[in-house]
Amino acid sequence: MGRITEDLIRRNAEHNDCVIFSLEELSLHQQEIERLEHIDKWCRDLKILYLQNNLIGKIENVSKLKKLEYLNLALNNIEKIENLEGCEGLTKLDLTVNFIGELSSVKTLQGNIHLKELFLMGNPCADFDGYRQFVVATLQQLKWLDGKEIERSERIQALQNLPVVEQRIREQEKAYCLKRAKDKEEAQRKLEEEESKGEMGRSHTGSGGHWHADLSATLPSFEESKDYIQAPEIEEGQCKGKEFDDREDDLEFWNKPSLYTPESRLETLRHMEKQRRDQERLSEKKKKVKPPRMLVTEDGRALNVNEPKLDFTLKDDEKRNQIVLDLAVYRYMDTSLIDVDVQPTYVRVMVKGKPFQLILPAEVKPDSSFAKRSQTTGHLVVCMPKVGEVIIGCQRTSKPVKSTPDSSKEQTSKRCQRFLSDSQVTGKTCSGHLSLQASM
Repeated sequence: MGRITEDLIRRNAEHNDCVIFSLEELSLHQQEIERLEHIDKWCRDLKILYLQNNLIGKIENVSKLKKLEYLNLALNNIEKIENLEGCEGLTKLDLTVNFIGELSSVKTLQGNIHLKELFLMGNPCADFDGYRQFVVATLQQLKWLDGKEIERSERIQALQNLPVVEQRIREQEKAYCLKRAKDKEEAQRKLEEEESKGEMGRSHTGSGGHWHADLSATLPSFEESKDYIQAPEIEEGQCKGKEFDDREDDLEFWNKPSLYTPESRLETLRHMEKQRRDQERLSEKKKKVKPPRMLVTEDGRALNVNEPKLDFTLKDDEKRNQIVLDLAVYRYMDTSLIDVDVQPTYVRVMVKGKPFQLILPAEVKPDSSFAKRSQTTGHLVVCMPKVGEVIIGCQRTSKPVKSTPDSSKEQTSKRCQRFLSDSQVTGKTCSGHLSLQASM
């Protein structure tokens, strides 16, 4: 059930800096509100109030809104015009597509002397013979009715025929009230039947649950382990069966013929709420923990992985005897969310916790590797010198390097952890994890 709360009004008062006591315009349409409350206490200065397309069944708690000029209650469950005498400044009232059958209740608006526009189309009373004549003669301050201007000649004729028209209106009202009473009884009977069916279903489910528990308690340990292994499959089958049954019930509900009444609108709302809750429960059951991404096989072989789905290029720079990885990292992403790890046979980059891993075409030296990020494009560039080769560059001098089995093992075993930052500009670190150079 939707209710009018202070939080709801504040969320719809952003145009007034969320201040509600001085609000002049408020829109609470399509909020599934069933009762009109609190507004006359919290928003005394309201001039325009939109409450269309809700489930409000009665006009109430608005009599203190002395400044209210326009009230929109279209598409609700209102059956009678009442409690608007205190709205002294009311000039426009919209009650389109409600369930007003007591047309004589428009007499309560005779005290609203500033009322100029009234909308009653789509109500049962609008189908009464003499409806327009009765309203025009009863509310002489009106200028427009259902969007059509009231001519002076039309009002004179309506006043002349008022006694006869009023008698016809009362007879039609009486017939409508009898019909509505029968509709309410039928709706109450259906509601009781649905509640009894629901209680029977719950009791049946409960007894079935106890039976299963008692039976499982008598099974031997081997059978218990077997059932335990098969439990996910059984549970999945039960979920599918329940989903199918719910779909069948939903089709039956929407295909069932129904009268357009306040009760049927409420029934539709209850059904949609139940459907939404069931869907949420099913989705929670279907949720499974995503297994971690495999980066290295059981036999120690690294895999190529690109979970962040980034574009990249891998170049073999023969001039400087190094391998260069250019990774198109998101341009505006913070550098602290990037972690680089260079190993002799592969390179791994964690981008916001998602791994990018690439097997290298040649063995590299993690100790001499370095990473830098472009300040214009955001790209990450990782330079990895090859093992046993000489690096030639303006910042590095060459020295022959002897590769021995012991040194190779030592390089492979070196691992440490570090994080990147935009403000930090450092060189190479003691092992495969690199810090970032913010140059380029």
